[in-house]
Amino acid sequence: MSDSFHLGLPFLEAAQAQKHVTVNEALRRLDALLHLSVVSRTLAAPPAEPEEGARYIVAADAEDAWEGHDGEIAARIDGAWMFFAAKAGWQAYDETAGALLFHDGTGWTLPASVGSSGAATAFTLVEGEHDVGAGATSDTSFVIPDRAIVLGVTGVVIEAITGASAWRLGVADDPMRYGNGIGATLDATVTGVSSTPVAYYGATPLRVTAEGGDFTGGRVRLAIHCLELSGPGA
Repeated sequence: MSDSFHLGLPFLEAAQAQKHVTVNEALRRLDALLHLSVVSRTLAAPPAEPEEGARYIVAADAEDAWEGHDGEIAARIDGAWMFFAAKAGWQAYDETAGALLFHDGTGWTLPASVGSSGAATAFTLVEGEHDVGAGATSDTSFVIPDRAIVLGVTGVVIEAITGASAWRLGVADDPMRYGNGIGATLDATVTGVSSTPVAYYGATPLRVTAEGGDFTGGRVRLAIHCLELSGPGA
């Protein structure tokens, strides 16, 4: 075995030359992963001017230098990106969201309350960026999970929406459930709180609906704030 099992730290080989290279590589990885704190977990492409030492959790549908590294930790080390695939039990602090995250072996989640029988209540954030397609409505590719209880949906315009003067946020059954008259300009935000928690019996996309004309373009970042329940084991 040339690398450690959990963190992939390189081992020194017997009679190895240039030992400092291997040791320094191990120290870089330890520095990146120990007491892990990431700038954000919503970016699908690297920032234009990343700071040395900055760490991110790569969002879905990653692009550019992050392509193919969805869900991994991207660390800026010596002017280049290093990637680390997380394992079940890893923790990370999201500096932007102010939240502690856990990796369950599949993806990053917020903490869950787990009973002795295995029953659990998890607070889940489903986040994604959505290109607003031409037309009167545009549905997201990411969805509200089946049987989730939604507390609200938040969002921000990251590329100005064109064609429409404003927009609504909801689902097909209720297109303005989470907001209407939302600004179309860059950095316009929405905080759509459910008047009462709403349960969804089936995976459901969010729907963006145009006001004052049809959409011709734009991009939004949305976050679904919800609870997910799982039952006790046998």
